Amino acid sequence: MRFDYHKLVRDQIPRVIEADGGRPVTRVLDQAGYLVALRAKLVEEAEEAQEAPDGQLRPELADVLEVLQALATAHGMSWEDVVAEATLKRDERGGFDQRIFLEYVDQAG
Repeated sequence: MRFDYHKLVRDQIPRVIEADGGRPVTRVLDQAGYLVALRAKLVEEAEEAQEAPDGQLRPELADVLEVLQALATAHGMSWEDVVAEATLKRDERGGFDQRIFLEYVDQAG
């Protein structure tokens, strides 16, 4: 039986599939395809984190982090650059510590 995935997977996944008796068919993406696939993977992993029960949130967040790090590297950024940018944004706009939920904005005039 064939199961179609058409998605970026972690490097060891083909070996895991083979060890389980499957025959993975893979290809190596070019840089442009890799960048597109990483962004799609980020959305996939973020959705899985959103849907995860509290007890499964940690491994899902780890998956999101792995994709973020790969995406930064693929774009020539160091992880330290990303963290520095996050710090700047937090300093300028704050974090999410106060749990503020914006309902709407009334504009004058």
